[in-house]
Amino acid sequence: MMMDWDEYRKQLIATIQQIGQASPDIVRGYRTIADGAAKIGKLDPKVRELISLAVAVTARCDGCIVTHVDAAVRHGATKEELIEALGVAISVNAGAALVYSARTLDAFAARTSPTGGT
Repeated sequence: MMMDWDEYRKQLIATIQQIGQASPDIVRGYRTIADGAAKIGKLDPKVRELISLAVAVTARCDGCIVTHVDAAVRHGATKEELIEALGVAISVNAGAALVYSARTLDAFAARTSPTGGT
């Protein structure tokens, strides 16, 4: 195991509690957004957590990962379902890299063309 995820989760909760004590509106605002999205009710909680994990990977958020893994397990997600969701995250990241590679080539062309750039 690369990281003690249980210890990290405990530390994260404690630190977020400190933020909430110093500025309750920040944490309350976050909870309003998170709870509001869940109220639509068209996705079951397990699917929501699997989506959350795919987004957490693309956002590179360890805190999100540890939080949503815990919730995904509580909602019955299997390792295979998790791997499928992660496959989506990987493909989106690869797709984003491909799109931004095209943008980079476009910026390069604009910069190096006789009529573009300085």
